[in-house]
Amino acid sequence: MGRGSYTASDWTKLRSSFGNEKKAEKIFVPKVRNAAPASLSGVFRESRDNEDSPESTPVIIGFDVTSSMGYLAEELALNSLNKAIMYLYENKPILCPQVMCCALGDCKSDKEPLQVTQFESDIRIIKQLTELRLEGGGGGNGGESYNLAWYFAANRTRTDCCEKRGRRGYLITIGDDYCHRTLTSSEISRVFGDNAKYDLSNEELIAAAEKKYNVFHICIDRGTPEDDRVFADWRSFLSGRTAVIEKNDISCLSELIYALISVGEGRTPNEALSAVEQRAAEKAAKSLAYINIPDTNTISF
Repeated sequence: MGRGSYTASDWTKLRSSFGNEKKAEKIFVPKVRNAAPASLSGVFRESRDNEDSPESTPVIIGFDVTSSMGYLAEELALNSLNKAIMYLYENKPILCPQVMCCALGDCKSDKEPLQVTQFESDIRIIKQLTELRLEGGGGGNGGESYNLAWYFAANRTRTDCCEKRGRRGYLITIGDDYCHRTLTSSEISRVFGDNAKYDLSNEELIAAAEKKYNVFHICIDRGTPEDDRVFADWRSFLSGRTAVIEKNDISCLSELIYALISVGEGRTPNEALSAVEQRAAEKAAKSLAYINIPDTNTISF
């Protein structure tokens, strides 16, 4: 996967195919009632160099699809994913982006807590995004399973960026809830079909994912007192890599995604945000104040 290139005209054609629909249930594949629990046993995703992407860089965007989070899927499908990709192509903080999307739920309650697209370099990434099913679950149990994305990235992706060039890609999760603090061996077995000998903490999962990816999380602030606690909790185990965006500013999500990757590549916040319009730059700048990452993107083996 990862062949072809992304163009504005391809996006215009795809966006017009949605018509006037702006609801997730009309844009995305309907969820299947009474479906058997899905397993990702044996599923791998590859980001490889090719004639269209001679120096491929993997980018994983994981987003919460539980309960009331349909608006986030809508925003990604209709606006933010396209805008973020165009920023990456036009301003080139990374070379040859190959994007994979993850739909994230709650592995303690959902039938499909993790769904993944392929890594793609062209409009197929948004087509595949809309083929994900929004289960709309979540268990009301104090968190969601964002950590499934870290496990998948560490154990089920293969990238030339890492293997050939010793450099990291990018993994950005987005959501409004706490993350369960561990991924249990039984959950790993159910979702991935892997025989894990013990439970894995978020710190262990992030450390494993960071062998291949720069890991970030974007908290969505809904304007409640609980959101401050959610943000503080994320920063307790993903310090310097957790940003925040207000729900009312969700239209600025693409600029924040682009800015995180740009800063990850050594650009200053001012350099990163010089490419975006002023209102979005101001919103993203507040978030970047919480970001503090190493000066190098090179992996030490």
